[in-house]
Amino acid sequence: MDYTIRQAHKEDMCSVRELIQELADFEKEPNAVEVTVEDLIEDGFGAHPAFHCFVAEVNGKIVGMALVYQRYSTWKGKTVHLEDLIVSEKMRGTGLGSALFTEVIKYGHQKGVKRIEWAVLDWNEPAITFYEKNGADVMRDWDTVQMNEQAIKNFIEQH
Repeated sequence: MDYTIRQAHKEDMCSVRELIQELADFEKEPNAVEVTVEDLIEDGFGAHPAFHCFVAEVNGKIVGMALVYQRYSTWKGKTVHLEDLIVSEKMRGTGLGSALFTEVIKYGHQKGVKRIEWAVLDWNEPAITFYEKNGADVMRDWDTVQMNEQAIKNFIEQH
């Protein structure tokens, strides 16, 4: 199969948004996606880009993406966070996920980061197996903690 992994352009964000929705559907959260194509364009390609995105293209169609951004660890220093790596369901098992993953690892290496990190759902055993096979440490003793927009507003109002 002929494919291209490349840096995303703002014109790709409609396809990227569709992949994000596909992932939300897969993760049983079909109504959770709030980000718009316009948000992705502004946040990724505006004056202060918040993320870097790679896309996988087959026959001129975007069928995968990986979105990363820089973080900082007080223990390690510069890190990269892989927010999502998505391959369209019909293209899974073709090696595109591995190619996107490789591009992310190369990107982190080029940036000189001390760590690349991401989250994986505990029931996504194929992904966990893939990550462990490729040298990642799945830290099952850590829990992800988040505050959604309403919780942030509630906190501010109370303090």
